Amino acid sequence: MHLYLKESPRTIYLVTSSQEEINGRPSRALVLRAAEHDPSRAVVEFLRKEDVDLNNVTRLTSRIVKGCLGLISVGKDMFVAFITSATEVGNVRPTIHNAEIAAKIHEVTFFCMTSSAWDFTIAPGDTLPSPTFADNADVMSMRDVRDLEYQSNGQATALEHPCAPLTKILSSGTFYYAMATDGAQWDISTRLPVRVRRDQDSPQDSFTFDGRFVWNEYIARSLLDFRDRLDTLEKADFDRCQFLVLAIQGYVGIFTVALPALPTNGTPVVATIALISRLGYRRAGTRFNTRGVDDDGNTANFVETETLLSTDQHTFSYVQVRGSVPLFWEQQGLQTFGQKIQITRPHASQPAFERHFSQLTDEYGSVYAVNLLGTKDHEASLTAAYSQHLQRAKSVWGDDIGIAHFDFHNVVRVGGHESLMPNLRRIEGIVDNTDHFGFTMCDATSEEIITEQKGVFRTNCLDCLDRTNFVQDIMSRSTLEQYLSLVRREWAHSNSLWTYHRELWAENGDSLSRIYAGTGALNTSFTRTGKRTLGGLLSDATKSVSRAYINNFQDKSKQVAIDMFLGNLSDQRQVAVFDPVHDTVRAALDVRIPEYSSTSTCSIFVGTWNLNGRQPPSESLLPWLCPRDTDHFLHCSFSPDMIVLGFQEIVPLTAQQIVQTDPEKKRLWENKILETLDQRPNTKADYVLLRSQQLVGTALIVLVRNEHLAFIRGVEATTRKTGLRGMSGNKGAVGIRLEFHDTSFCFLTAHLAAGHNNVEERNADYHTISEELHFLRGKSIDSHDNVIWLADTNYRIDLDNETVRELALSDRLDELLAADQLKYAIDIGAVFPGYFEGPILFRPTYRYDVGTDDYDTSEKMRIPAWTDRILYKGSHLDLSVYSRAELRGSDHKPVYAFFRATVRIVDHAKKETLSRLLTESVTSTAPGEKLEEKLAALTFAVENDELPLPSSETAAWWDTAEHPQGVVPIAFEDPPLTGNPWDSDSPLSASPSSSDEALFNSALGLQTPLVPTKKSRPPPPPRKPTGQSAVILL
Repeated sequence: MHLYLKESPRTIYLVTSSQEEINGRPSRALVLRAAEHDPSRAVVEFLRKEDVDLNNVTRLTSRIVKGCLGLISVGKDMFVAFITSATEVGNVRPTIHNAEIAAKIHEVTFFCMTSSAWDFTIAPGDTLPSPTFADNADVMSMRDVRDLEYQSNGQATALEHPCAPLTKILSSGTFYYAMATDGAQWDISTRLPVRVRRDQDSPQDSFTFDGRFVWNEYIARSLLDFRDRLDTLEKADFDRCQFLVLAIQGYVGIFTVALPALPTNGTPVVATIALISRLGYRRAGTRFNTRGVDDDGNTANFVETETLLSTDQHTFSYVQVRGSVPLFWEQQGLQTFGQKIQITRPHASQPAFERHFSQLTDEYGSVYAVNLLGTKDHEASLTAAYSQHLQRAKSVWGDDIGIAHFDFHNVVRVGGHESLMPNLRRIEGIVDNTDHFGFTMCDATSEEIITEQKGVFRTNCLDCLDRTNFVQDIMSRSTLEQYLSLVRREWAHSNSLWTYHRELWAENGDSLSRIYAGTGALNTSFTRTGKRTLGGLLSDATKSVSRAYINNFQDKSKQVAIDMFLGNLSDQRQVAVFDPVHDTVRAALDVRIPEYSSTSTCSIFVGTWNLNGRQPPSESLLPWLCPRDTDHFLHCSFSPDMIVLGFQEIVPLTAQQIVQTDPEKKRLWENKILETLDQRPNTKADYVLLRSQQLVGTALIVLVRNEHLAFIRGVEATTRKTGLRGMSGNKGAVGIRLEFHDTSFCFLTAHLAAGHNNVEERNADYHTISEELHFLRGKSIDSHDNVIWLADTNYRIDLDNETVRELALSDRLDELLAADQLKYAIDIGAVFPGYFEGPILFRPTYRYDVGTDDYDTSEKMRIPAWTDRILYKGSHLDLSVYSRAELRGSDHKPVYAFFRATVRIVDHAKKETLSRLLTESVTSTAPGEKLEEKLAALTFAVENDELPLPSSETAAWWDTAEHPQGVVPIAFEDPPLTGNPWDSDSPLSASPSSSDEALFNSALGLQTPLVPTKKSRPPPPPRKPTGQSAVILL
């Protein structure tokens, strides 16, 4: 295929070459251009080559293009990715009619569809002109698309291409795709038994694939949707051209081997041995940045590895999987050779754990886990937790799941690597399941499956690299020997076969290790040769040092690039092909969301307390965690759905703690909180610690009711230092985010700069946290539906000490609030824009003599202040209570708030049904009506209301028949409000009565009419009186 560019409008043409057409490909062209003013919308056409005007176009590259990977929007530009260099790896099954040829990608190039600003990054001498299209274009002289841009000093600009990180990943030699032969493609993403059975049961579709392993699905989705809308003949031509390529990441290796001759004719049997590893992308990332499981049951470094042996009679297939321990765990901070592991949700991992094993059992049948972690030091906690979770899961799956613990390092330490195979073969569970699971054998002529694998071994170590690869090599060999003993026993003694088998597994280990850890695998010298050598030991030592550097200092930028490629960044917009039908349907779905979703009320208790480095006190925490003075909202049997607690100075802010924080204090407070919740009388709910996180003295703890665990997803924690200009954690913030049903929450606790007069420093700390605290996949604070800050803000009261104390003790709080630094900063827009705070009806919470209710009597005599605050924003977040508790265990009083939040619950089946009905409605035509005309007449909803026509000398835009002179009458339908709106009997009270809740729950059961609603436009502003000037701010 050749690639051309035409300006005005900027259009890229991918066209078949004459040689490809001789080989049977249709003479076609794929035409791509960006929609005007929208970098996330593309216009795509699939045309006959003779219908394309290739006059005055420029050849973008002299290389033969292998295909397109997809479209991606980066910033304000759109780019299209093409494979510009790839080599054939080999034929996985040469004995069947349709060849299954795999190719390795060596180079991917991104071309900008919206701007010529990045054309200079195309390598000089790699383009050639095409004034008119000609088949001899391959041998035409080359020229640049445009000259390099130079700065005033004559030096080339040093701008990096926006897609340079993506190019580096995709050109790393770890991506593979299936080559089309004779117009037919095969599915490299799916293991043999599944694709053979699928092809027998239904007509072959070139773009049917395993959604777990196609890495470019995000950027290819728009072209896949475009293909689906083509008619049958066009779709067949599109597939035969192989314009669109689906790629996997991992490893593909193929060798041809001569096996001993059959006794009938003496001719050696030529066999093909192959190994295909498919790396999952749903929890993709680098070693220290992506560990464990996510809430959907996807694990880090999940790989399906398939061993294949093909002869002229049969094809053998054996599948194993590997993946990180399916618990919530991570490694934060600088990691060297003594890796520190933190199990982040020890009591809330079971739902995700069971989702993971549910996926495995649905896909593979029985699952037997082989855990290679050690039983000492940092790995022991993971081993124990893994075993406990699996034992609980056996109540669901019984004997369909099991586990064997095999301390790899201990066995090697005692008997060397040579002892691993005999020790593995002595484990009863592994031996029994090797026989029980078996393998897949397929007839090479009829494609009939003779026997099929009944289960899978799931192997893991800490990284799922070196130890895992070594053991999987042994298990692959054991099962292949089992197969050979049944078909041709003498083949099991072929030295060349096992040499190639070892080489494949060694290369596989190196490839997967480079993807996840940045270096080749350890122990591969023994895998290749069966011997441990001095050279191998030195190589492993070098790799270990390199890993430590790469994983700590380079992988974060690589993680961002991976997330960008997979569409995981919060500000990314997926490129969509211009499609009036589906655009109309999507707009209608947004309007009609009540028809396929419901809402429910969630209660949240939030508290913050500066502990002054104190241990958990002997006094009860019930006055804080179960306040009695607000029993019209709360009482001692209350059970909020979530409890969120923030602490500051949970440890003394000493230099030793800043350098190496002691986590024991946090654990003590976690236990104290759980004990307090268990002490509530009339307890109606059990709580589990969902997530906690600590940054020196700042800590955040989230607990949820046990029955809600299955509906909570996407739990993440992060921190941001602000002390010493971001270098020290003595000041900073901790954030935890989660999704409850289909509504997102972000909780933040912070400790801002101290000092009475350091208002600007506190403002700067807020902006640092607000702008630079990010969660995984680029999610920011503002990307959530609801945000709650619970912090020691350290803002003070700008009055003298004596006045503040007098006003506080006499409860003249309004006069104090008038001088509150935080209130003033919010009023002038300096901090917390868009946030709300409840009415402060309690005395200042800082600073007290510890153990008393007396304000500071020490030598410093600090001025009392409301340093401890709770602020929030969210359209469906209502504050019911905002107060403080009278505890004496610190020099601060703890503050608490009670919220009611409306969470949305989407019924995805209903949404899909409604989407299908809307699509049918849009595409249906009345008698005599043409679909093209109907689509051309479709209008699209605009996010903001349209502006009125500009005023003229005779007409003003605000002077309409409905509102003469711009006067808008206001009708007061509700009676005037009296009393405090925060009181429970006020009409504005955010807390509904029990009867209101009953009505609300009853309303949820009513059938929602399928009638879209239309938002009315707001009335124009009134006309200013004559004689006054008016200024319109745009």
